[in-house]
Amino acid sequence: MKTMQSLFACLLLGASLVPAQELKPIPLPKAQTEGGMPLMQALKERKSGREFGPEKLPPQVLSDLLWAAWGINRADGKRTAPSANNRQQMEVYVALAEGLYVYNAKAQQLDPVAREDLRAATGGQPFVGQAALDLVYVARQAKPGQGDDSSAFAETGFIAQNVYLYCASAGLATVVRGSVDRAALAKAMKLLPEQKITLAQTVGYPKK
Repeated sequence: MKTMQSLFACLLLGASLVPAQELKPIPLPKAQTEGGMPLMQALKERKSGREFGPEKLPPQVLSDLLWAAWGINRADGKRTAPSANNRQQMEVYVALAEGLYVYNAKAQQLDPVAREDLRAATGGQPFVGQAALDLVYVARQAKPGQGDDSSAFAETGFIAQNVYLYCASAGLATVVRGSVDRAALAKAMKLLPEQKITLAQTVGYPKK
């Protein structure tokens, strides 16, 4: 009976039928690290876009995007973007219609964080809740209040540019955004005090 009541409540709310505690990691295909657009052409095509279609990204495209952003590209565990003293303080959260996940580069998968669709909470622009996904860049400080803002924002910039270049190569639209209600979003994401949001970035197919 309780199960039926819970199911009915979910239907009334338009929510996912999967309780938050039952969300499972999403394994991603192995990233395709060969091919794509030549670098100089990708730089030529790089641009910000603010009109997105509703289409979801196929698993392979999502995997390649996240690997390009902040994946492991060497046997020693170093990444596609540099980090100060190789601290790798940045975390890439992925807001999808299905819920909020964090990118696990070692396992090449998405680890579940929350069931809620938080895309619209990642910024004030209307398109953030309509695109396939929003990336939220989070710096994990050694101790609350003792972070290095300059390195966190620099590392965010490196990752965001990787996303831009991948999107140019793959025919996707993207825009990095500083207009984020960080306090409200951190609360919605249930971040710890030592986790600090830097920027967000919307990714999806261009609106037709």
